[in-house]
Amino acid sequence: MTATLLAQTAYGAAAAPVRTARGSELAAFEAITARLARATEPSAPMVLRAAALHDNRRLWTALATDLAGADNALPQGLRAQLFYLAEFSLVQSRAALRDVAALQGLIDVNRAVMRGLAGEAGTA
Repeated sequence: MTATLLAQTAYGAAAAPVRTARGSELAAFEAITARLARATEPSAPMVLRAAALHDNRRLWTALATDLAGADNALPQGLRAQLFYLAEFSLVQSRAALRDVAALQGLIDVNRAVMRGLAGEAGTA
């Protein structure tokens, strides 16, 4: 092994991008929203839908807990809007257990949040 190859190997992992908190939130929304979308397929078993809904509820519950914290730095108005979306997501999740069509509302909300996290808040 040459010195150059050893250096590339040693420092290769350090060259990986660092994920910010916002990037981590975006990645979580992307993964869960993709699972919700797969659960809308006609051949998707109920267990897939229930697991995706459970994880979506966990995500929104964690987000709501953070929003309610006194140390949250987001503007009060934005916190209130996101908290409302968290409540909507929890209610809509119950409906989606009975009716697969209700998943679309959750997917739409998650995608809107993803656009905001990606800095595309003004796009539809």
